[in-house]
Amino acid sequence: MADGAGVKVSSPYLGTAPLRPGDTVRLIAPSGPTDEESLLRAITQLESWGLRVVPGENVRARHPRVKYLAGTDEQRRSDLVDAWCDPDTDAVIALRGGYGAMRLLDGIDFDLMRRHLRRRDGRPKLLTGSSDITALHQAWEHHLGVATLFCPMVGNDPFKSSTVVPDEVASWLFHPWGGRELGFPADPAGAGEDVAGASAPAHPSLKWAKWSDESAGEPTISPTQDGAAATRRLSRARTLVPGTAQGRLGGGNLSLVAAGIGSPELLGASRWRETNGPTILMLEDVDEELYRLDNLMVQLVRGGWFASAEAVVLGSWEDCAPVDEVEALMMDYLGDAGIPIISEMGFGHDPDAPSVPLGVAVTLEAPADGQPRMWVDPAARTGSA
Repeated sequence: MADGAGVKVSSPYLGTAPLRPGDTVRLIAPSGPTDEESLLRAITQLESWGLRVVPGENVRARHPRVKYLAGTDEQRRSDLVDAWCDPDTDAVIALRGGYGAMRLLDGIDFDLMRRHLRRRDGRPKLLTGSSDITALHQAWEHHLGVATLFCPMVGNDPFKSSTVVPDEVASWLFHPWGGRELGFPADPAGAGEDVAGASAPAHPSLKWAKWSDESAGEPTISPTQDGAAATRRLSRARTLVPGTAQGRLGGGNLSLVAAGIGSPELLGASRWRETNGPTILMLEDVDEELYRLDNLMVQLVRGGWFASAEAVVLGSWEDCAPVDEVEALMMDYLGDAGIPIISEMGFGHDPDAPSVPLGVAVTLEAPADGQPRMWVDPAARTGSA
């Protein structure tokens, strides 16, 4: 497998689940620091799913000079490399985001990482995380050619406060990805169904109950988790530019993608389509004013990042400008590109953010007069196991 642009990303998780009870996961802090309560809560959560949890040696470390890093670059990089290269590792799970993951990339021996890419059963190991972990997703796509899972992180507040995030993340870890709908459920009847109308994968502890119309008047679905009532907002996704598209899903946090322009991981972004085919690119961010989002989009457009795009999907914009202003900004840059654009898919920093697999083939339908849908292509179409 050659390094650089041209590495084909593929996934073995379309017909088989990434994990099963008894598997070993390595818990690391490649970005910001955590506190003891969050760490213990994360370990407890993972163990409750039947996983064997091995925390990184430096997961409790603090950088000696700055508050925003969980240990030195050397400590955080060592935990990341050790976790990935451990022959017993089945998945590497980022405890939280923050800042710092991109600082690790230049010191990683990706030839070594490729030699330890597979778990004992022959399938690729899985990397999970979101936000700042976008930098690692980009590197894993570019250097290793493996699919990853962009999902809420076990050390963050959603695993403490959300009624649906823990089960939603578990459903992506313990069930196959092929055919699964992405984003929030589109309607009460559709929750729990895949694109073929069959019963969609769900973690055993998550049982969807009746539809309700509460929570500030927004439609919700009420699941029961071990008998406890919970609510989940229905999809607010809407079409900005209609159309249909197929491609490999990529992207992540806008700030991190823009920061990678010119790096080895994104240096060939404008030529990606020639070597790897079309992509469906997703973007989200948090705590950014509109002018900052504008500046970040300038970087991506000038860097050719959208050259491979067959469609663009916008997630959540927590504590950013109002959504209508963000959408108008995106349309300024992309509205004339001739590709479908959809908004409010929810992934990212939404308190109930859904998970998104990166590096897998997806299909997008964005009707002009209806709600858009996106799903992972079934295993039969892609030929993956």
